Amino acid sequence: MTGVVAVGRGKAWLARGGLRPTRQRVSLAQLLVGDGLDRHVTAESLHHAAVRAGEPVSLATVYNTLRAFCEAGLMREITVDGSKSYFDTNMTDHPHFFWEDECRLTDAPATELEIRRLPVAPEGAEIAAVDVVIRLRRV
Repeated sequence: MTGVVAVGRGKAWLARGGLRPTRQRVSLAQLLVGDGLDRHVTAESLHHAAVRAGEPVSLATVYNTLRAFCEAGLMREITVDGSKSYFDTNMTDHPHFFWEDECRLTDAPATELEIRRLPVAPEGAEIAAVDVVIRLRRV
């Protein structure tokens, strides 16, 4: 895959979300979707990848950009333990495995998950999403 293809994918992805293709957004989008694969990242891991790729970007900018990507509907945030956020480029409904010993999030097979019933939302509220995170520990 050439860099031109990766940049093109990144720009097209930003356009789907209606986001202006600034240099830093294009660079981060290229790292996230440039190869056509979905991925789970933390702000820290994306920042590290950007620095390795020669992109001068602050961690605060990475956080702000990831939040903008989420608000634009390009990614979703999955919070583990109420403190650690992972960002997923796969926007389909699917569960996740959280590997506790590695602090790593991966997709779990959606075809093997069956949710039969959800509780009724309180009056004046609606269920916006259901996030399933299955915590794993190596034995």
